[in-house]
Amino acid sequence: MAREFQRGHKAKISDLTPGTDLYVGVQISGPGLTFDISCFGLDANEQLSDDRYFIFFNQPKSPEESIQLLGAQAGDTESFRVTLDRIPANIHKLSFTATIDGAGQMSQVGPGYIRIVAGGEEVVRYAFTGSEFTTERAVMLGDFYLKDVWRFAAVGQGFDGGLDALLKNFGGEVAEEAPAAPQQAAAPSFAPPPQATAPAPSFGAPAAPQAPQVPQPAPSFGAPAAQAPAPTPQQQMHAAPTIAAPMAPMGGTVPPPAPAPAPYGQPGQPPQFGQVPGQPVPAAPYGQQAPAPYGQQPPGVPQGVPQGVPQAGAGLQAALQPYKETATGQRWTPQNQQLMRVDLTMGGTPVLARQGSMVMYQGKVDFSYKGAGFAGRIVGNATGQEMQLMRCTGRGQVFLAEDGSHLHAIELQGDGICVSAESVLAFDESLQHEVRRIEGHGIPGGALFTMQFQGTGTIIVKTHGVPVVLPVTPTTFADCNAIVAWSSASQVIISSQVRLRRNAYPGHSGETVNLQFRGAPGNFIVVQPYEV
Repeated sequence: MAREFQRGHKAKISDLTPGTDLYVGVQISGPGLTFDISCFGLDANEQLSDDRYFIFFNQPKSPEESIQLLGAQAGDTESFRVTLDRIPANIHKLSFTATIDGAGQMSQVGPGYIRIVAGGEEVVRYAFTGSEFTTERAVMLGDFYLKDVWRFAAVGQGFDGGLDALLKNFGGEVAEEAPAAPQQAAAPSFAPPPQATAPAPSFGAPAAPQAPQVPQPAPSFGAPAAQAPAPTPQQQMHAAPTIAAPMAPMGGTVPPPAPAPAPYGQPGQPPQFGQVPGQPVPAAPYGQQAPAPYGQQPPGVPQGVPQGVPQAGAGLQAALQPYKETATGQRWTPQNQQLMRVDLTMGGTPVLARQGSMVMYQGKVDFSYKGAGFAGRIVGNATGQEMQLMRCTGRGQVFLAEDGSHLHAIELQGDGICVSAESVLAFDESLQHEVRRIEGHGIPGGALFTMQFQGTGTIIVKTHGVPVVLPVTPTTFADCNAIVAWSSASQVIISSQVRLRRNAYPGHSGETVNLQFRGAPGNFIVVQPYEV
């Protein structure tokens, strides 16, 4: 029986099915709307670094055929075949998207879904409706992403703009094919007789060598036999408007009349732009980029200032490009090392965050005080593990930070982790948390305390500097003032070096209380380069 996912739900593929040769079907429709359904193969930085892994109507498969576009079948508007064990190591995410080709918006679509079928049996389905969107013209439906193992996430996030905007968001470029139109217009005049047109369809059928490839997934996917003709009309329907096509990131330049692609496809432009006012040497690259005006000008930079006015907008955008908001379709998204964004519209679970940690937000978000209760305050005061929290609810995105600390999102899936309350910035309210006692001798109060988090959700841990993660071995020790977190299954033993003789004389090491960790393979500790 298929599992019904809601927006924001995630699961390991191995928990859904033992198979790796999967069928992905997408059903989306709306009155008078035409859709382009694509798959983006992204690298570890969630960028389209290899345009051969942008699978759409003009590029129906990847080089090694680990991702194939199958066409409409079995009631699906579009379908794909994904063979996970054949995907190259440089591909870390497959993002399935739907964009409107032409006028319209996603609020007009009817009930739709994205589903995964393994061996002819549907194993998971994420359903959505147009009421979940407004004026967006694209939607990121679901992701296969690699995190130790392949997992699936129901995204359902609307995206302003169409296929062009999605390409730019993933680091691709949009190719303008204006000169291709007259060539296509001349083709019909070249074959006026109907006799020449008649053999064309018969030749067109065998000319598609993909026809024997399309039925290949049919037995394993359980799809109907009418798979071969389905991709043909799909390609014919989209044969004319070939406006968007992926391009390899170019190290070249973009002429000044077209500054729009500069922020996305020209990473080298900002340094050149910044060198012009102070250095005459970079004038040569600018002379090569621009047609004549820059090439005719000697190294005199003041004469080139008027020529640089049209590029000022592009230069400003390029300078701000590295700092733009990052939207990955996930509930928790790091914007940089010190700033974390949480999308409250995904998952439907409130977020508990440290009071005053919100630096900005978008949408309609409510912030309320989260009290620990009388007993919780007593325990928090007695153990030093009291957390002053606020509850964040609503539909929008909240950006969290505190004192420039490095932030790390840790996703729990039924397991547990121990973190000091001082190192916790925010977490999903679905997680259970309680104070845990670490007993020992020779330390003030006779014990240390920490917070233990368990369940399914994400916790944001803050550190001073970049931490290091070590596996737990019988000889793993850590300073209790530098330890940040450890797996809850680890056994913690106090290793105290406090001795009367050592304390009676000055000059001791200062390492008085250490923690020794023991546990089975797979346990870990997190240590920061800083002592609290």
